[in-house]
Amino acid sequence: MTTPTDPRTVFETSGSDLDAARAVFEEAYDGDGFLPERSARSFDYRFRSVGDPSMSFRSTRFDARMAGTVNTPDEFSVTWVSEGGGVLDVGRDEVALVPGRPVVFPSGRPFRFDLADVRQSLVQLDRVFLERVAAEAYGTEPGTLVFDHTVAPSTPALRAWNHEVQESARVVLGSTPVSALALAETARRTALAVLSTFAHRIVAPEVPVPAGATGRVRQAVEYMHAAANTPITTTDVAEHVGLSIRGLQQAFQRQLGTAPNAMLRGIRLDRVRDELRAGTPNDTTVATVAVRWGFAHLGRFSAAYSRRFGEYPRDTLHS
Repeated sequence: MTTPTDPRTVFETSGSDLDAARAVFEEAYDGDGFLPERSARSFDYRFRSVGDPSMSFRSTRFDARMAGTVNTPDEFSVTWVSEGGGVLDVGRDEVALVPGRPVVFPSGRPFRFDLADVRQSLVQLDRVFLERVAAEAYGTEPGTLVFDHTVAPSTPALRAWNHEVQESARVVLGSTPVSALALAETARRTALAVLSTFAHRIVAPEVPVPAGATGRVRQAVEYMHAAANTPITTTDVAEHVGLSIRGLQQAFQRQLGTAPNAMLRGIRLDRVRDELRAGTPNDTTVATVAVRWGFAHLGRFSAAYSRRFGEYPRDTLHS
């Protein structure tokens, strides 16, 4: 009988070099412009992350000041400190990070921070995973979760959160081997705790079903809207509605006069436009949004965007 492989990935590093610390934290939080600065303390740092693609627990010791910009579009994170602190979302919706208050990172956009001499913990959840848990919990289709990081949890909610985090940490950070199923259940419980503790709303995308779409074509279009932020393909769509790829293509041509991959591409272009309209040049770039929605070749993306909307993406962002 073979022993199951422990599904947890562990990464740990420490040292006393400021430049090395900057590189570690910029990579961990997809950040830029991180500027470490020595404080009155003798400089030292440690970073540890344990988990799987759905959820990880992270801990930081950083005996200095660090400021910069964090950009984690594919994650939701809750952080708290036992020592030190500072400010999150500097220059915008500022929130003090102080011992005793967990704070969820600002949703769906880059934000600036300024922290010093911290003993910091963090729970990171994959965006798609948490949004799917929310859809199941609320009985809705998956939609974009937007947290209000400025709202402090109530005292009862905070007690429940602390209890759940302690229970989850025993599983994720414990020395006892853990199964993939046990880790998945722990991630799900933690996700539900995040939803019950921190103020949020679900921005359910509108699902405009083209005239003439019926039966499995309609189901396919609805599925494309619900899963557009995941790497689904025409093959996935066909399997979801129980058709062959050729059958799906023929049904789309017959009912809608277009191909399934063209429909999916158009939905993703629409999502890009929504993000550019909601953003500003100070906190959003066309390239970042385009890549997030699967458009890696910016020249072709810009041309396709212009054909669909009659303007270039930079014009949408600056309007």
